[in-house]
Amino acid sequence: MTPESIMSMGHQAILVTLMVAAPMLLVALVIGLVVSIFQAATQINEATLSFIPKLIGIFATLVLAGPWMLTVLTDYLRSVLTNIPNLVG
Repeated sequence: MTPESIMSMGHQAILVTLMVAAPMLLVALVIGLVVSIFQAATQINEATLSFIPKLIGIFATLVLAGPWMLTVLTDYLRSVLTNIPNLVG
C-alpha cells in the first residue's frame, strides 16, 4: 500500500461525500436564504420559521435525488471492496 494509493482513496472518499451531501445542503441554503429575505421584508423575527420549509425541501430532495445518491454510494463501496486485494498485496 503506497502513500499515493492512500491519498487517492481519501480523495475519492471526499469527492463522493461532497457529491452525496451537496444536493441537500444546496436546498437548505436556498430555502434559508429565501426565508431570511422574507423575514427581512416583513420584519417577522421568528427563528423557527425556516425549520419546516427546510425540512420539507430536504425531504423532497431525498425523494428526488435519493436513487442517484444511493447509486453513487454503492458504486464507491463496490470500487473499494473490489480493490482490497490490490491494496493488500
